[in-house]
Amino acid sequence: MSYVPYHEPNTITMFAGPCSIESAKQLDEVGAALSDLGLSWIRGGAFKPRTSPYSFQGLGEEGLKIMSDVGEKYGLKTLTEIVDTAHIDMVMSYISALQIGTRNMANFELLKAVGAATAENHKPVLFKRGMAATIDEWLSAVEYLTVGGNPNVMLCERGLRTFETSTRFTLDISAVPVVHKRSLFPICVDVSHPAGQVDLVPSLAKAAIAAGCDALMIEIHPNPPKAKSDASQQLTLPDFAELLEELKAVAAAVGKTIV
Repeated sequence: MSYVPYHEPNTITMFAGPCSIESAKQLDEVGAALSDLGLSWIRGGAFKPRTSPYSFQGLGEEGLKIMSDVGEKYGLKTLTEIVDTAHIDMVMSYISALQIGTRNMANFELLKAVGAATAENHKPVLFKRGMAATIDEWLSAVEYLTVGGNPNVMLCERGLRTFETSTRFTLDISAVPVVHKRSLFPICVDVSHPAGQVDLVPSLAKAAIAAGCDALMIEIHPNPPKAKSDASQQLTLPDFAELLEELKAVAAAVGKTIV
């Protein structure tokens, strides 16, 4: 059965886009920029699990429609987080790939449902590490997704909650070689969430490439100060374009290209 693979050998897949889908205009600007840069994917949240119930929760199905339209317009594959078993069929009808977020790493009923829903079509699933999960727990939990027959899963390291307060989370860069050593899963590194601030994102992204990541996740926004979520960690579109050139050089040094 044919399906959309996350990445090809010797490539680094770039998952870039805003934390939240806020409007058609916002996502269209992002989609146009990513297309101009020759990238393949756009990511963004339609359903947003937030710590505070008063924070922006996403646009829901409207956001999915916006992302689907932007992806079709610019020839981009689409990635968004799924937070509820009730949303599975709806999200799958709009989006190229599903993301399981850190808060749901141990939501085993959701994992079983997503695994069953993707067993035949092999729709890609990006599976984030829980903010206090060991690698053993992470690798055990991922089997809830794959046991039904979908091998098209990518793990995503996104930082751990530790005693350190200088960054939003502590990025476990060692997870990249450990996952490669102990499993066959490709691994993405989300560098925006552990950084929590834009000036740290470039260094973490370069480190992730040097460590051997198969994909990067970077949050970008046309106007970060006006973002409805995670404003402090989202790069402007020009800053992202500049960083991408630097990352291409690092990738080339390890024999890879960014797609």
